[in-house]
Amino acid sequence: MGLEDLDADVVVAGGGMAGICAAIAAARQGLDVVLVQNRPVLGGNSSSEVRVWVCGATATGHQRYARETGIVGELYLQNEFVNPLGNPAYWDLVLLEAVNAEPRIRLFLNTHIHDVHVSGSTVDAISAHVLGSERDLCIRADYFIDCTGDGFVAARAGAEFMLGREARGEFDEGWAPEVADDTTLGSTILFYTKEESEPVPFVAPSFAIDVAQTSILESRILRTGDNGAAYWWIEWGGELDVVGDNERIRDELWAVIYGIWDYIKNSGNFDADTLTLEWVGSIPGKREYRRILGSYVMTQSDVEVNRRKSDAIGFGGWSIDLHPSKGVYEPKGAAQQIYPPGIYDIPFGILHARGVDNLLMAGRNVSASHVAFGSLRVMATCGVMGEAAGTAAAVCRDRGLLPAELAADVRPLQERLLRADAALAGLALHDPTDLAPYAKVAASSTLDTTVGPDPVDWVRLESDTAVLFPQTAVTTWVRAALRADSPTTVRWSVRTTPDALAFTPAETISEGEAAVGVGGVQLVEVPLPPGDGERNLALVLHAQPDVSWGVAGEYRFGQLSMKLKGDGGVAEEIDLHLEASAPNDVVRWDIKSLNRTTLAIAHPGSAYTPERAASSHLRPHDGPQAWVSAPMADEPEWLELRWDNPVDVDTLSLVFNDDVNQYANNLHYKRWPFRVVPELVADYDVEVLRDGTWQRVERKEGNRRRHRVHQIRSRNITATRVLISRTNGAASAHVVAIRAYGKES
Repeated sequence: MGLEDLDADVVVAGGGMAGICAAIAAARQGLDVVLVQNRPVLGGNSSSEVRVWVCGATATGHQRYARETGIVGELYLQNEFVNPLGNPAYWDLVLLEAVNAEPRIRLFLNTHIHDVHVSGSTVDAISAHVLGSERDLCIRADYFIDCTGDGFVAARAGAEFMLGREARGEFDEGWAPEVADDTTLGSTILFYTKEESEPVPFVAPSFAIDVAQTSILESRILRTGDNGAAYWWIEWGGELDVVGDNERIRDELWAVIYGIWDYIKNSGNFDADTLTLEWVGSIPGKREYRRILGSYVMTQSDVEVNRRKSDAIGFGGWSIDLHPSKGVYEPKGAAQQIYPPGIYDIPFGILHARGVDNLLMAGRNVSASHVAFGSLRVMATCGVMGEAAGTAAAVCRDRGLLPAELAADVRPLQERLLRADAALAGLALHDPTDLAPYAKVAASSTLDTTVGPDPVDWVRLESDTAVLFPQTAVTTWVRAALRADSPTTVRWSVRTTPDALAFTPAETISEGEAAVGVGGVQLVEVPLPPGDGERNLALVLHAQPDVSWGVAGEYRFGQLSMKLKGDGGVAEEIDLHLEASAPNDVVRWDIKSLNRTTLAIAHPGSAYTPERAASSHLRPHDGPQAWVSAPMADEPEWLELRWDNPVDVDTLSLVFNDDVNQYANNLHYKRWPFRVVPELVADYDVEVLRDGTWQRVERKEGNRRRHRVHQIRSRNITATRVLISRTNGAASAHVVAIRAYGKES
């Protein structure tokens, strides 16, 4: 067949999480996109071909309010609804449908990029071959985004890159080796098992290793109930070239898997007679290869110290997670982990290639040291970077800029990302076309926090237990609902959080003790120092096994419950052989065991007033940053924007509450207790007020999404409102943001 010439605004190379999010973001910003993927399915390491869980800033639930929004968030929510059991094939469909829903994306699967054409410092085109159909393509574009993971396009374009581990002194990193070397994180192949109705024999292939002759049995945990990414530690190849030696690495990983399975089936140490192998991967899931140099290099301190960045385009929160170069044959632990104290900013400077003018990158090939890369590499974080890169390409096209020129002032990029509800935290949106800041905000009701809920269950104070809650200017006391087995006292302390984006108890600002009598619910009141606007405080009740804390029947967003685990690390059901290398309050104060558990407290405050939905923040930041109504009855709850003079509103943007504290992953080693987040609004109407009469301009039923944009094109109106008639299960209506955009400038 002849050569086909194609033109696009942007070419996205690689169809993993970074590439998917980059392509969707660019298309939604009006660019014509070509997305090239060299495999038959999308998803990269998360696809049904490899089956690694999509993890991100939540760090499997340790980080508070850390689940990604934006495109990654949409994919999570859709997957929870259509794929509650975490079927890898259904996840493939979620990704494919998301890409196919964007008419500006031309998707080429099974398409291998084999050449990159460069003029000076500019990429002109890529050459690619479509396997199966034997088509040859030359694709030209103004901008290119390398999401290949291995950094193939960037390397062929002549970009500088790092490979291996930098010396400790290069970036002043305590976790780096004394001397630089070429070792990387290794690759992994996973397997699935299933139960049959009769015994199933297993005859090991000749190439299977004898695990009894290795350190695996002493340093790793084998269990018959584990599947897939629970065996993430089946890793090898870090001392080789993970690309050049890919086939050798695959063969060794197969030998390890079949050796492990032979031991489980035939050693006599497991009840595995009726278990059989359902699937064994054939593609090594790579963790690390080239890291392309940008205008900034993220290092250990950027993650560990949690520095704020003026050019932030997203956030991460996964631990610095470094694996031994010997992989599965390392007799010590399978990983070292340092958890950041909260989510950290990702700067734009790591997403544009130094020396290649029109090249951006996203995913596991960005500009970071080996140590910092240990946190950035997880797939939800790669998706966040992808959305930023795709949006950056659109800003550059619209403004006639190169990525390096955009780096000089990223505010236009940040504004677009915030407007799209992307995963940015701590940044305020100031959009000149948004009319909401000029409106009076009102609502049908507001949740009253001065009356505490009646307990429906109890949590015994076997260890220090805390509830984090918002303090506004009027929050001068907090009451806890307790009960005691015998008359006693309980010690309490009130603590601040480290900063607005860290949600663990830190500095003690007051402390004391209170008597708890026997008989019924005891309301213990703790005085609070005067509030300075809004911030998060934590009420800590110290261990007293004779005392229990009441649990409310309704989950209250904006409160976090947690227990102190001490310094024992974070060993859990999926990685019992691991402990945090440097435990901090994120891992010591456990929130997983009390997930969506609301400890019964009451306090005066104004953290849920309608004005919160017109603020410039879209995520919890010095408080929940959302309007919450009183418990709903027969009439709809409503939230309203009203102006003194008539305005023209083209677009109404609504951001609902999907509880960004709720941990998610695509393959569900832990399932949600619901398919749709209960706090999400389900049924609502949008109305406008014109000449004193309310007119309905939009109705939505069965909503399952966090971000909804309605083109209402309403002229000469004095108010608009959303009337909420049903949630997806929550007692109250929740709205994170309402924005009314005038005519675009």
